[in-house]
Amino acid sequence: MSYDIRDISLAPSGHQKIQWVRNNMPLLRGLEEEFSKTKPFEGIKISLSVHLEAKTAYLCLVLAAGGAKMSVTGSNILSTQDDVAAALVDRGLDVFAYHGATPEEYSKHIEMCLEHKPNIIIDDGGDLVGMLHTERPDLAEEVWGGCEETTTGVIRLKAMEKEGVLKFPMVAVNDADCKHLFDNRYGTGQSVWDSIMRNTNLIIASKTVVVAGYGWCSRGIAMRAAALGAKVIVTEINPVKAIEARMDGFDVMTMEKAAPLGDIFVSATGCCKTITVEHMLTMKQGAILTNAGHFNCEIDMDALEKAAVSKRETRRNIMGYELSNGKTVNVIGEGRLVNIAAADGHPAEIMDMSFAVQALSAMYIKENYKNLPNKVVDVSGEIDDLVARRKLAAWGIEIDTLTEEQAEYLESWDI
Repeated sequence: MSYDIRDISLAPSGHQKIQWVRNNMPLLRGLEEEFSKTKPFEGIKISLSVHLEAKTAYLCLVLAAGGAKMSVTGSNILSTQDDVAAALVDRGLDVFAYHGATPEEYSKHIEMCLEHKPNIIIDDGGDLVGMLHTERPDLAEEVWGGCEETTTGVIRLKAMEKEGVLKFPMVAVNDADCKHLFDNRYGTGQSVWDSIMRNTNLIIASKTVVVAGYGWCSRGIAMRAAALGAKVIVTEINPVKAIEARMDGFDVMTMEKAAPLGDIFVSATGCCKTITVEHMLTMKQGAILTNAGHFNCEIDMDALEKAAVSKRETRRNIMGYELSNGKTVNVIGEGRLVNIAAADGHPAEIMDMSFAVQALSAMYIKENYKNLPNKVVDVSGEIDDLVARRKLAAWGIEIDTLTEEQAEYLESWDI
């Protein structure tokens, strides 16, 4: 066992957190019981880079229960919880991550996570894949394939596929129905506002909220903001999504026009420089800026650091930047993922579905990698159906089944 963490003595607190989420993740509990008996990953090396908090830790333990040799790191320098990392080390896993790592330390942890030459990788944002294709291609020799958790990561993978450089198949877990329809919408929607409210201690009702983008994450953010009593403005580049936002009851306009109106800004586009210094200079005094996308480039933090006359911590996890016009804008969590860099991330029940898809997709790679192209692969319909049915069963919900007559009717054209 090898590791690079802050403090192994923090493990008891981490065990408590993991047990709490385990109690609230029935799908993973079921897989843990199955894997403990069947050992589907016996002798298989898995490298995982996902936000290293309790829910991710439990996924790691479920895979380890199935026989996997786990090597684990985080996917954001602020999202790792040191007590959870310590608990995994205490359980015998290799862990390379700690909260507040420098960019250089973070990159080194990614490399250390890959040094056992994995057969399967589980990625969140594409950092494992990136290093295997650039700095350390020698560590990819034994990789069969992997799974990608996020929209941003899938975008990167599809760009690699288009250029013909992807070395192994990657399952787009993010695109599974049982992931993006619930994790991205309801998980992000709730956890973003949980973070904003706990970090600011301000009311959302009566505020004007500007949401950049109208993908599944942004839809959840806008929906929850409206439910909390905010007026919501959506900015978009896609005309179809802009129509959806308008028909969902939200104002739609450019960021240039929205910037002077907003009290709170949330960007979830997967693109860079969604909110620029030029936008900030027109904002209200004290405007709050947050990012819910994977990378901290949606708010142009580099330009803000250069443009600011001064900066100071206005509240824990919030940095106030004074601009040349005398106004201050407040950025939560350094412009990194607000719901995980400055809070606890998605609810356990939501991640139960996403991580069940992850675990089953890892099995899919193991069983099918020899026949898969070096491309981005969709999650199989069987996995989506299984996860959905198990979720309903956990809730005690039964649904109808087609009769033979109905099935035949739906498959017929000459009716």
